[in-house]
Amino acid sequence: MNEEEKIFAGKLFCPGDDELRALKLRCHNLCTEYNTLYENETEERNSIIKEIFSEIGEGSFLQGPIYIHYGCHTKIGKKFFGNFNLTIQDDAPVTIGDNCNFGPNVTIVTPLHPLIASERNSVIIEGESKRVCYAKPVIIGNDCWFGANVVVCPGVTIGDGVVIGAGSVVTKDIPSNVVAVGNPCRVLREITDKDSVYLIKELF
Repeated sequence: MNEEEKIFAGKLFCPGDDELRALKLRCHNLCTEYNTLYENETEERNSIIKEIFSEIGEGSFLQGPIYIHYGCHTKIGKKFFGNFNLTIQDDAPVTIGDNCNFGPNVTIVTPLHPLIASERNSVIIEGESKRVCYAKPVIIGNDCWFGANVVVCPGVTIGDGVVIGAGSVVTKDIPSNVVAVGNPCRVLREITDKDSVYLIKELF
């Protein structure tokens, strides 16, 4: 089992492995290239985005700058919008559904590090001392809206039609069709027809 296979199996892996470092370097360089382009250089930007991600759906737009770790471990649905400073540390797989909108500075992280300080420095595996971590996948459903500065932590699944309030830190699963806020993020209430923008007369 190579180090990438260990990631997907939920095992300890060595992030300094040569093959993993090559995957990350490729993605980091593509992100740097993307971030140097003007917003109206759409053809070049779209070409790079398709190289970064495993899958990205039609009509998706990433404002930039973007900071993606592997890219090849992330799948994004159609009509996704990511505002400034989108960060995805996709050691484990990240899946984002269709029609999702992320505000500025949204961060998705999948890796976890040992809590004991000495184990962060090294763990003995098969008689060899290695610096290791492990990772858990993140799954985000369709039609979600994340406010600015939302952080999604490893292993979290978020349902469809969810609104996550600005500044929230999502540490546990969130069910579909709710507003959730806070640090740690908690369900505030269900979204209902009473939330319709048509009922806010002063907006029209």
